[in-house]
Formats: sequence, structure tokens, C-alpha cells
Amino acid sequence: MSRIGKMPVAVPAGVEVEVEGSTVTVKGAKGSLTRVFHERMSFELGDGALMVTRPDDTSESRALHGLSRALLSNMVIGVADGFTKTLEIHGVGYRAAMKGNDVELQVGFSHPVVFEAPDGIIFEVPEPTRITVTGIDKEQVGQVAADIRQVRPPEPYKGKGIRYLGETVRRKAGKAGK
Repeated sequence: MSRIGKMPVAVPAGVEVEVEGSTVTVKGAKGSLTRVFHERMSFELGDGALMVTRPDDTSESRALHGLSRALLSNMVIGVADGFTKTLEIHGVGYRAAMKGNDVELQVGFSHPVVFEAPDGIIFEVPEPTRITVTGIDKEQVGQVAADIRQVRPPEPYKGKGIRYLGETVRRKAGKAGK
């Protein structure tokens, strides 16, 4: 058995789970998420926990078992607490500012870069050099944070650019003198 797949997903108070075949809908305080899983996986809702089972021990079923359980767990955590990614901006004159619901980045280009917030994503700029991406879908939060980082990824010589909070950038030596 998959070590991840066999663990039950705890459903906290205030979270409702509806299973209809291979479609699972999770509703909570922060919102609602729906996902269609592979038809091989089956879901059983017990007393305060959700179990994922697989029909056989083929390689594909074993892989889908752990994946389905992890995705389901992320859905439950997302509607209950939500997910957050924080980005830091390093560089002289580099900064971010809120413009309505969007983020305007000044990161060394001749023009500001405006990054629009997709549905379900909330941006916050607590400081001019810090951006917080918040939402209930872990996959979407991570993708939006990666898209913002891609505007100006950190470069290895001076370390300037946009990076995740706590990310270390390996520095390179510049040109060697004579």
C-alpha cells in the first residue's frame, strides 16, 4: 500500500465533503473546490475522515492512489485555512505596489509590469519589497507565485530579482581580474 494513500484525510469541523462517483466537492469557510479524480479511485466518507482506496496493485493505480489522497488533502486544507506564498524583491529601486486588485512591479525595466490577480487569488503588499499570494487552491497559488517570480528571476551575480521567501541564490564570482 502507498504510505501516503492509506492515511485517512481528516475533515475538520465546518468542512463539508460531497462524493459523487469520481467527482469530489469540498466546501468550507474560505470557499468551495471541486475536482474530478481518476475513475479507478474510490472515496469513502467515514466518521470525520475520508479514505481513498484503489482497485488493484498495478503501478499506475499505486501512483494514482497517493496522488489522489494528496490532492484531496490539499483541497480540505485549502477551504479550511487557505494557502500562502510570499515573494521577496531584491535590488536597488525594485519595488511592488498595489493597483486596485493587481500588483504593479518596478523591477528594472523601462516600464512597470502590472500583474493581474486571477479569480480566487488575493495579492497583498505589506512592504514595497514583499508580495503575498493567498488563495484556497494550492496549485493555483503556487503557479501565480511562479509566474510573478518569472517576471525577474534572481540572477547569480548580484542576487537581484524576485525570489521566494527564504530561497537562497547561489552567487557566482564576477570576472576575474588580471
